[in-house]
Amino acid sequence: MRAIAQTVARWGKRDDMIVRGHLPFNAEPPAAVLASSDITPVDAFYARNHGPIPEITPRQWRLTVDGLVDKPVTITYHQLTTQFAQHSVIATLACAGNRRAEMLQVRPIAGKDPWAHGAISTAEWHGVRLADILAAAGVRGGDELHVAFEAPDIAQEARPVQAYGSSIPLSKAMSQEVLLAWQMNSQPLPRAHGGPVRVVVPGYVGARSVKWVTAVTVQRGPSENYFQAHDYRILPPDVDPDTVAPGEGISLSSLALNCDILDPTDGDEVPPGELTIRGYGIAGDDRSVERVDVSLDDGLTWRQANLHPAPGKWAWRQWSLTVRGESEVQSGPLSIIARAWDDTGALQPESAASLWNPRGYGNNAWARVAVSVM
Repeated sequence: MRAIAQTVARWGKRDDMIVRGHLPFNAEPPAAVLASSDITPVDAFYARNHGPIPEITPRQWRLTVDGLVDKPVTITYHQLTTQFAQHSVIATLACAGNRRAEMLQVRPIAGKDPWAHGAISTAEWHGVRLADILAAAGVRGGDELHVAFEAPDIAQEARPVQAYGSSIPLSKAMSQEVLLAWQMNSQPLPRAHGGPVRVVVPGYVGARSVKWVTAVTVQRGPSENYFQAHDYRILPPDVDPDTVAPGEGISLSSLALNCDILDPTDGDEVPPGELTIRGYGIAGDDRSVERVDVSLDDGLTWRQANLHPAPGKWAWRQWSLTVRGESEVQSGPLSIIARAWDDTGALQPESAASLWNPRGYGNNAWARVAVSVM
């Protein structure tokens, strides 16, 4: 317990964070904490790292922009923060392994953290548009081009051991929402979240929002970094993730339609008579969550939750439902299910079992929690 307390204190986190790893530091907040506000406080924002957290001061930080550009440049922190137009975006970041614990109930998944409900959070990010930086370097257009990011954090899990890297299509990199950010919720970006500067790619899995970014390269084709070519891919359920060839499987990019129940959560004890259920829904790309259904009878009947306004185009939409009456919330076990629909009429898949994959990524099945009414 002392080691956990020291770790969360070192990185400025709440003392009730659920620590999944000390080095690298990985932690998620209790689910109910996420339900308490649209914008997640910095001390409750989930942490996902692949190696030791680098220590880089703003004075030391440099960004090289090269590859298929007309004018390769190196930008200092001072230049980044004073010579380009500044913008803010409210965006939800989600770990690709969020809700992996449900997949672990289907079949084992070796070597991966058992993330529950909390590897997702929302913040207001402030910085400059990546598109403006690329334009200053004279980026050349092309549908086949990608923008690769490099960072200095060394991941021992990579084969071979290497610094973290990733990439996104140039078309996404040039969109107005993608930032090089140095502030988070109006505070200087903390080291644990990529300070002094990180990439923020709204609408994509968190793995593409590279922290401590030091290099941006425009190139033909995706990054060959381990975390793009080997990891963060949906693999067929019958393959060995340790022996698959580079490029095997489906590379993760846009977030999938998803929702979850945050309060109450698994194992909670709740009083009879009245129960308020809270959670979030999120849709990828330019889509929006339009309806959330909740069932208290294993899907036999459904009622619509109250959808709260989204804090931004690229953010989750929180929802709530208050159920009253001893006949519905009575002593004994209670199963709660929630599912989301987007503005195209798409619905989440029903079962985590149908989504199981060897690395446990992309669980967007119907949300299910089991509580006890006491």
